[in-house]
Amino acid sequence: MAAPVLGLVGSAAGGVEEILPKLVEPMIERGWRVAVTLTPTAATWLDATGDIDKIEQVTGLPVRVKPRLPGEESPHPKVDCYAVVPATSNTVGKLALGLADNQALTQVCEAIGGGTIPVVVFPRINAAHARQPSWDSHIGALQRVGVRLVMGEDVWPLHEPRSAPGKQLPWDAIIDAIVSAVQR
Repeated sequence: MAAPVLGLVGSAAGGVEEILPKLVEPMIERGWRVAVTLTPTAATWLDATGDIDKIEQVTGLPVRVKPRLPGEESPHPKVDCYAVVPATSNTVGKLALGLADNQALTQVCEAIGGGTIPVVVFPRINAAHARQPSWDSHIGALQRVGVRLVMGEDVWPLHEPRSAPGKQLPWDAIIDAIVSAVQR
């Protein structure tokens, strides 16, 4: 049986700089292939640190940012599960509304709309984001269509803006959610 493929989508939030050692490499060690797509801002961040090249070396796949041209084959294999880690509040809102204005969001919006590929999302937000008037409706919309959200006080206690610098993302909970999404 072929290795399952994780379509990892990273957005520009704290923790994106750790996706290689904390998520990509552990998933590969578990026998997965990992195909990474970044939002444009996340790509700018990781390109500046040289991490895009490192991710490509480890995964053996190009990191996608831009859409392919019509007629071009996808550079990534068929995905068994998408994980949006970390997901900014902006990314969560766009996913809930079906706004696919970049390659990363296009892939995940298609998966959500198709309903056959599991989607796991870790909202890397703070308490101010959660108090925005439309936040609850975005979360509810994603939950109603079966998106698995890695969130809650036991996983990611919310903090006020800029009050928890250096806080580690709940990598184990994220990995567990991905693995269990495919095993169902």
